Amino acid sequence: MVETPKGSRNKYTYDEEHGIFRLGGVLPEGTSFPHDFGFIPSTLGEDGDPLDVLVLLDSPVPMGCVLGVRLVGVIEAQQRERDGAVMRNDRLLAVATHAHTHEHVHTLADLRPRLLEEIEGFFAHYNRLRGKEFRPVGRGGPDRARALLEQGIVRHREG
Repeated sequence: MVETPKGSRNKYTYDEEHGIFRLGGVLPEGTSFPHDFGFIPSTLGEDGDPLDVLVLLDSPVPMGCVLGVRLVGVIEAQQRERDGAVMRNDRLLAVATHAHTHEHVHTLADLRPRLLEEIEGFFAHYNRLRGKEFRPVGRGGPDRARALLEQGIVRHREG
């Protein structure tokens, strides 16, 4: 489910209790989300929220849009919160099943050079502006992304 469309300066969050989207913040001028950003419903990450996913697609889709995707990898990361707590906050990377521009992407190796560095840089900058620290600790391919997805599904069921 897309929370924040590609190119948006507004960061939206889904309020599951009320079934609505809320404005979570506004990025500074010149900064915007590089791709559609959202979460995978019925999952739970180590941070207590649904698993985050960045979706590659030809053009942005509106918030609330549910997309079929193919997982291509993951940026594994630790995030330090404002209170000093450190937790995992991975970013799954996926290609929308309707994508034309990225239809050839099946693994991280298929992405254009430097794209992962740019994505990691965006999340580091975004979190720094919010008084947090985002630190990539590794990258994994589709198998690792699927394993994290399966763990997130189990965590949600047990939660």
